[in-house]
Amino acid sequence: MTPLERAGLAVFHRMDPERAHALSLTALQSGLVPLPGRLTGPRLATDLAGLALPNPVGLAAGYDKNAVALGPLMRAGFGFLEVGAATPRPQPGNPRPRLFRLVEDRAAINRFGFNNDGMEAIRARLAARPEGVPVGLNLGANKDSADRAADFARVLAACGAHVDFATVNVSSPNTEKLRDLQGREALSALLAGVMAARAELSRPIPVFLKIAPDLTDAEIDDIAQVALEAGVSGIVATNTTLARAGLKSPEAGQAGGLSGAPLFARSTRVLARLSAATGGRLPLIGVGGVGSAEEAYAKIRAGASAVQLYTALVYGGMSLVRDIVDGLDRLLARDGFAHVAEAVGSGREDWE
Repeated sequence: MTPLERAGLAVFHRMDPERAHALSLTALQSGLVPLPGRLTGPRLATDLAGLALPNPVGLAAGYDKNAVALGPLMRAGFGFLEVGAATPRPQPGNPRPRLFRLVEDRAAINRFGFNNDGMEAIRARLAARPEGVPVGLNLGANKDSADRAADFARVLAACGAHVDFATVNVSSPNTEKLRDLQGREALSALLAGVMAARAELSRPIPVFLKIAPDLTDAEIDDIAQVALEAGVSGIVATNTTLARAGLKSPEAGQAGGLSGAPLFARSTRVLARLSAATGGRLPLIGVGGVGSAEEAYAKIRAGASAVQLYTALVYGGMSLVRDIVDGLDRLLARDGFAHVAEAVGSGREDWE
């Protein structure tokens, strides 16, 4: 991290977290953040469900909710980007304050509640995006929808032509009863609708399913089976957690989803279990607590074909992306892997 970036983060950390989030996007759009451009190499370039990634380190959904900074984010070194969540109609989300830094834990708690500009505005921005790394859209449902399951298919139908992949997000803890859609019957019906909408696209794209970390082994096995039966392209493991064990920060008692460093072990165990349950038949994306090259590598060795990060950027800045990509390349070389795909699942037993 450069002295300038360190100073900028110090300023942001004296602000309300949501205001700092918005200003960080403005800084990106204004060209004030040094960006490395495309990062790749023979060990790093990989395939994810048919997507050609320059490297396996992606940006998780939630940072650029409304797809307003795609140009600079494509130059930030990520191998792929995910924007959203987008819902059919715009919605303000939950009342503020709704984002909290847990500095002592290098974590965050949010209860945004799918605040976004709605699928029509987001579709227009996606349609005008520049060329670069693959871009995906996180699909959400309106809080007051009469048919939340149908909302996911509606957003995909509206925006699918302008993205490279889509993620079905039934795992956010901040929309009441949304996680109920992870049950076997509800999830099967929801995914059937989404896959039908995908089939109508002129260019069928990979569809991923994002799951929660707060699942039993039996529930993980059920989700794996439903995902395989539905024909989804992969699974994102995991979203934020409702658990609070071991936290030190004064804001630890806030309601919402916990992300960042404390989530790492929990989400990686779910990832490893999912890897075993799917038997390598579905690519997995590991997310939750990735803040270093070593943690990215651990996710890959637990079964992930690619990883995503977001909360760690709050503490490490955008330069963290290059640090993780470069460090991952060194770790692969150290262990004799000629390609990142060779490392996928090589350390799963450490988490089982």
